[in-house]
Parts: sequence; C-alpha cells; structure tokens
Amino acid sequence: MTASFTEGHSDPTVQPVPASVVEQVDAADTTLSNPKRAVISLGSNLGNRMENLQGAVDALEDTPGVRVKAVSPVYETEPWGVEPGSQPSYFNAVVVLRTTLPPSSLLERAHAVEEAFHRVRDERWGPRTIDVDIVAYADVVSDDPVLTLPHPRAHERAFVLAPWYDVDPEAQLPGHGSVAQLLGTVTRDGVAARADLELRLPE
Repeated sequence: MTASFTEGHSDPTVQPVPASVVEQVDAADTTLSNPKRAVISLGSNLGNRMENLQGAVDALEDTPGVRVKAVSPVYETEPWGVEPGSQPSYFNAVVVLRTTLPPSSLLERAHAVEEAFHRVRDERWGPRTIDVDIVAYADVVSDDPVLTLPHPRAHERAFVLAPWYDVDPEAQLPGHGSVAQLLGTVTRDGVAARADLELRLPE
C-alpha cells in the first residue's frame, strides 16, 4: 500500500469520491434539473413576525426541488383594506428561488407552510401568522383561478415590488414590465424598510 493512498485518510479502506461524481452531485444540488426562477412574497402580522418569516424561508429551502437564492430586506407595512389601527402592522419580504417543482406543486408547498404556522383564512384581509404568495414563476402568464400568474395584484403593491427590487433591480413582472418602473407608479405610503431587521439566507 503506498503512502499516497493513505495520506489524509485515517481509514485506508475509504476511497476518495471521484471528482466526476462530486461535480455531478454539485451540479444537481446547485442548479437542480432545468430549474425555473420563482418569486415568493411573505407577510406576517401575528405572533413573532420575524420568526414567522424566517421559518417560512427555512421551510422553503427544506423543500425538495427548491433552492432559495436570495432573501430581501424586511419592510414594515400598514395592513391593506382594513380600518387603520385595527390590526398590527405587517413585516414583508420577498424570496427568490430556483425550483424544479411545477407551479401547482409550489402552491401546495406554500399552503403547507402557511398551515404549519396555523394560518387561518376566516376573513378576507384578515390578520395572519404567515402569508406565502407566489408572485411570479418564470415567464408564465396564466389566468387559472386556482393559481393566477403572475399574482394579479403584485404590480400595484409596494410591499411586494420594493423588496423584490432590492434583491433584483433588473427584475421583470411578466405581462407588466420592469419592477423598477412599476415601483415608480405606486405609492410607498405605509411601506417602510426596516434596516434593523434581517432575514438569514439558509446555508
């Protein structure tokens, strides 16, 4: 047995993994198989809002066929469509991911994450522990009532556009144009960046 074989290995029976296999595993892990880009909007205004957002980010990363590529800054947003002061403010963020899941499966996962955080859908615009919305999926445009793509109100919501622009200034919202231009057409009233808060990108 040569010294070169055992060098660096406490157990001489353990063969190093061939570089070609390592490359294949790395490629599968980092790029997945023909992955699509998807954008997810997160929001929480009940309980520990930062823990809820971080938990949703981590749950997305733990999903087979999903890799979280970017997490936006956190924004604090006044609740929309309700009486001022009737609900706590929201913390909002956007997650950019790569996925091999079709849109329908990604939607199922989004709902599963909401259910894990005991999201209750008992009233429209009601408070919620976590809201997980698919904003866009690749260049898909669909009016399917189960999952309309892109999200039918994303183009008019600063709490989606602002954090999305932060992580991808060149982003395009399919059918609506650039996120930068859309952001210039909506009001940012009640939508404020929270520089003191930060979500972790899963390792």
